[in-house]
Amino acid sequence: MSGDLELSRLAADFLERLAEERGVSAHTLAAYGRDLEQFERYLAGRLGRAPGLDDVSTLTAQTVRGFMAARRRQGLESRSLSRTMSALRSFFRWLEGREIAKNRAILQVAMPKVGHGVPKPLTVEKAGAVVDAGKGAELDWIVARDAAVLMLLYGAGLRISEALSLRRHEAPVKGRDTLRIIGKGSKERLVPILEAIQEAVERYLRLVPYELKPDGPLFVGAKGGPLSPRIIQLAMQRLRDRLGLPETATPHALRHSFATHLLSAGADLRQIQELLGHASLSTTQIYTEVDRERLLKVYDAAHPRA
Repeated sequence: MSGDLELSRLAADFLERLAEERGVSAHTLAAYGRDLEQFERYLAGRLGRAPGLDDVSTLTAQTVRGFMAARRRQGLESRSLSRTMSALRSFFRWLEGREIAKNRAILQVAMPKVGHGVPKPLTVEKAGAVVDAGKGAELDWIVARDAAVLMLLYGAGLRISEALSLRRHEAPVKGRDTLRIIGKGSKERLVPILEAIQEAVERYLRLVPYELKPDGPLFVGAKGGPLSPRIIQLAMQRLRDRLGLPETATPHALRHSFATHLLSAGADLRQIQELLGHASLSTTQIYTEVDRERLLKVYDAAHPRA
């Protein structure tokens, strides 16, 4: 392969293969694309020209550390820096695997330490208030739509991307007690569907003014196109103001609430792992910390010697 092959062309090919072969989410692909673009710009600034294959092959660990330091100065937090390193490592592994270039310098650079954050679930009462907010929406299809999406996040533990990727023919209505969900890393799982979810989706389907094609999106925007996650985030923001919820009350917090409330009710951690679609039990175990915090607060509030 030509030594003057530009990094941008290699990166574009890498992202395309990543989407095809590993089923990486559109969100991750976009983030990796931005990371690699920033890396290319950094190298171009140092070289005074567009970086090519020869520059990738001779890259030093010191240069990579310089790039990470520059990103830190620009305000990136450790979690974003860790993702950037993951993007670079995946890219270099891909180059080596296809015998395009081999450079192990990237492995000499330590991954940034990421703080261990604990999810912030809503209480049972507040989560209930959120999903019940659209029950009276017999005329406003937008409110009914948002309520159905939020019900899927809390009632079934779906990610917002999973809820919005549902097709019309997959609509969880009466007669459909489970949903087959393809989550992160193309991991497939079966999710039980509550009657409350079925009712919320049926209410939306009665009111939506558009003819939904069987293979088209179940949830559509105001003009009939695919629904953007941003619209649901804004709907949740309005509910925060209306219901007096904390700033941590986001659509994803409903998924956290789903897991935490199941754990509090005695569900097995392995079962919750399957319902959430986590590849590793260690990812799910974070909810035991959430529940422990809740129990300690109850103890402190109720124990006469606390």
